This record gives sequence, C-alpha cells and structure tokens, in this order.
Amino acid sequence: MVVIRRRSLLFLAMLVLILPAGAHQKQDTLTTITINAIGGLKYDKVRFQVKPGAKLKIIFVNKDDMPHNLVITAPGARAEVVNAALNLGDNGPEMNYVPGISKVLWSMATLNPAETTSLTFTAPEKEGVYPYVCTYPGHGLVMFGAMYVTNKPMPAIESDPNIPPGQKGSDVMQHNDGHPVSHGAKPSPPYTQDPPYLYRTFVPDASPTAIAVNLPGNISYCWDAATCHLRFAWEGAFLDNTEIWKGHFQAYSKVMGAVFFRNKTRFPLYVDKPGNVPTVQFKGYRLVERYPEFHYTINGIDVYELIRENREGAGLTRTFSIPKTNRTIWFAFTDDDGVDYHSSIGGLANGKLELRPGKDIQFTITMTKKK
Repeated sequence: MVVIRRRSLLFLAMLVLILPAGAHQKQDTLTTITINAIGGLKYDKVRFQVKPGAKLKIIFVNKDDMPHNLVITAPGARAEVVNAALNLGDNGPEMNYVPGISKVLWSMATLNPAETTSLTFTAPEKEGVYPYVCTYPGHGLVMFGAMYVTNKPMPAIESDPNIPPGQKGSDVMQHNDGHPVSHGAKPSPPYTQDPPYLYRTFVPDASPTAIAVNLPGNISYCWDAATCHLRFAWEGAFLDNTEIWKGHFQAYSKVMGAVFFRNKTRFPLYVDKPGNVPTVQFKGYRLVERYPEFHYTINGIDVYELIRENREGAGLTRTFSIPKTNRTIWFAFTDDDGVDYHSSIGGLANGKLELRPGKDIQFTITMTKKK
C-alpha cells in the first residue's frame, strides 16, 4: 500500500511539473517583431511569419523625419482601408488616420519622428496573409508589408505579391553605415495611380518637409510645409523616386518635367501692409475630392489654400479661404516667376492684391504659364 501511494504521488508530481509547464509555454511564449519606419515611405521589415494563435508583440519605431502609423488589416483589405482613411477628411488627424471599419484588425497611433510604440495581441487562428500599412495620407500605396499567419514557409521574396515591388531583395537589409536599404528598385513607380495624389518626399530647392502633388493634365507642384508656401510647379512627368526607393541616405526625388513657375516673393501673403512678412505655422492638410487643402496660420490668422490644375491652360488655380479678421491681408507676386495672374475678385495691380478686413475672405488666383 505504501509503495502504491508513493508511486501515485510521484506520478502526480510529474503531472504537475510536465503538464502545466507545457501549457504555460504555449500560452505565454511571446514572439517580438520590431518594424522601423524609414526614409522613402518604407517599413524596413516588409514581411514576417507567425504561427496561428501565437502571442505577438510588435515594436514600431519611427526613424523617418515625417509621421507614420501602422495598421494591420484583414486579408485582401489593404486598399479598402487606405481609401477609407483618405475619406476621413477633417477627422483624420484625431483618428490617427485609422478608419473605424471592421477590416481594421489592429492599429498603432501615428508616430512623430523618433517616437516608439508597441502593440501586443494574439495572432488569428485562421491562416492567411494579413497586410500592414501606413494610412497617413499619401503613404498607403507604397508603404506596406505582410504578416504571414501560417505553419508553412513563406514564398520566395522575389516573387512575393504581398510586398512592395521595390523591396523584393530581402526581408530586411542594411547599408554598411547602418541605414536600411532594399535592392531591385525600379525607376518608375511600382504601382499606377490616377491624379491627384501626393508624396511626402525630399525635393531639391525645398525643405525636408516638402509635399509634391501630381495633378491631372500633367501638372505638378511642390508645396513646402516648413515655410507654408508654394515653391514651384512643373509640366510633364511627375517624379523619379528611384534613389529614395533604394533607400539611399540623403537622396532626393528628381523632377521629371519642365519647371514653369518658381516663387520669387518672400511670402505670398502679407499682414497689414505689403512686405510685412508674417510668422507662419503649418497646421496640416485635408483632402477635398483628393486634392490637398493646406491649413496654416499667418500671424495667428487661419488660412486655407486649395490648389488645382488650371483647366484653361497650363498652370494652377489657388483658392484661399480666410475666416473673418480685422487685419488687412495682401497677396503678392512678381512678374518674372513664369506665369500670368488673374484674380477672381479683381484688384490685381503692381504685383499685389489688397484684401480688406471685416468679413470672411475667399478668392481664387489663376496662374497661367506664360506663352
């Protein structure tokens, strides 16, 4: 009897040591993945694999100089989620550009440069390819990757249809100087998109916060978020981003067309009197029928600027909206910047337009390429 009891106790002890340990390992084993947002609108890790039902922690680091987020979607829903984010309009910033639809499974808030966040969750039990994407406006068409939930091997990266075409050299690559890079980038965009659309990119003759916009009619322009004004515009092809897509450090996008306008004023809007250069602050932008409308302040006065193509000839139309103010606003231009000017409210003379105080102001400046 004593021997039997001892054997029973020994058996129970083995169960205590073995069974809970196995269950504990299955429940608490944590897979940790680090994904960095890097220059050129890219994640440095374009895909990773996790087993169904596994516990996963993603550490997201923004190593770029512009904001990014990370959104994990249902299989095949990346484009739908990106489009839903674009339609958030004025609500985009406060929602971190994450639409409240069922196809969004997990998300991490928009990070400013040098910020870090993390997310811990349990991977789906259902096997499949779950995209992750940056839904910040203008990023989602090229900045994405794939979470493979499967017990099977991932496909060869060279033929993987679920990652950006320009990043099919390796899952993660590094320069000798430590800067991530991917090989195999193509000189033309790895996707097609109908204008208008925009890039946050590095453009010559602008600050690092330049916004390049491609409009219908083979017209494009560069708007500088640091200085809050239109830098230049060109006619023809848009941009060659080859060097940026390759991850080259300090690379620039190349303007492919012919520049027909280049700003030569200190600033296009003055307060109180001509030449009185204001203090400006960029407040962001929203998409109006896919056209970016820029919001900024001049000496604390709100300004909204919507730029479209000039349908009457090569050039641009710039619609300014300024809520009621008790200050006089002046619009200024020069005659040697490559375009002719026309104002929707008249009054253009000697390179300036006076906008009197006391009411909401809205006017459109039409800029047509000189013959």
